[in-house]
Amino acid sequence: MHKTVTKLADGRELIYYDTEPTVRDAVDARPLEPAASTSEIRVDPFTGDAVTIAAHRQGRTYHPPADECPLCPSRDGRLSEVPAADYQVAVFENRFPSLAGSSADHVTPWTDGPYALTPGTGRCEVVCFTSDHGASFVDLTERRARLVLDAWTDRTADLHARADVRQVYCFENRGADIGVTLGHPHGQIYAFPFTTPRTAQALARAAEHLRATGRNLYDDVLAAERATAGREDSRVVLAGEHWTAFVPFAARWPYEVHLYPNRRVADLTALDEAARAEFPRIYLDLLRRFDRLFPEPAPYIAAWHQTPRPAETELALHLELFTVRRTAGKLKYLAGTESGMGAFMNDIRPETAARTLREL
Repeated sequence: MHKTVTKLADGRELIYYDTEPTVRDAVDARPLEPAASTSEIRVDPFTGDAVTIAAHRQGRTYHPPADECPLCPSRDGRLSEVPAADYQVAVFENRFPSLAGSSADHVTPWTDGPYALTPGTGRCEVVCFTSDHGASFVDLTERRARLVLDAWTDRTADLHARADVRQVYCFENRGADIGVTLGHPHGQIYAFPFTTPRTAQALARAAEHLRATGRNLYDDVLAAERATAGREDSRVVLAGEHWTAFVPFAARWPYEVHLYPNRRVADLTALDEAARAEFPRIYLDLLRRFDRLFPEPAPYIAAWHQTPRPAETELALHLELFTVRRTAGKLKYLAGTESGMGAFMNDIRPETAARTLREL
């Protein structure tokens, strides 16, 4: 991997990732003013969850036509977020971030009785997987998918080293049904200044399991799933030498798969070379299976779960992939039980979903 760090016109960082050394000297010629973030983090007094208020994002780019895509390379006089005329993988600070270090300059922390508010510091980045506007992650070659993995890893290392960052979250939203507002193939990275509610809950469960059994919860779950491989009722979808993909026992979404490295590690930076080399083949295979589920490409969320810094109990690195479609032409909407109470209801047995994905 070859990395080139540069700046956009308003001072935001832009990083090119290439498989070979490449000159990246294009200059951003747009007349941009530095953006000012006014994000706030408010703590829910009833749950302790952190909620980010980012009112300055209301004016962000929304479903532009393809010839005005801000993630395409700058070509033919049309200037975008990427000054180069072409690129392999590009990562840059979001122009409309939910979290940004500049929030500390504009938001004053305060507490008042049960209420607490702090600046929404941290960082939000956009990860462009390819310069091809009409492609998708599933269309990448294994070599290019590996480059994306290397970029995720590099960003995780850099962001986790920052004093205002507790947790690094790499993810991709694909499809208008998910709420994606830019059609170009891309993902995002959120560097949170707090441990997210889902992760805090998982860490608490892992700590409880460790106290009760003396074992790691993630090791036990992966071992239980791998032990069923080959059985008709197995939830394993794919099993490689270094990775295992399975439908979770209590899947919340009709089609949901968790992808674990067979050797537990805390985050992307701790993967060994063998796991990195196998990942592109396994992950691209999994994405192709999702795209065969329905006549049209599946809208999905792909989410990397990594251990925050610091954490008393290690959360095992894994990727969670799920689609919001339950069958052809029908979405799995969050109903009152899910949205109002967080109590998910799934219409498809996890064992059935796993068998369907294996057979595709």
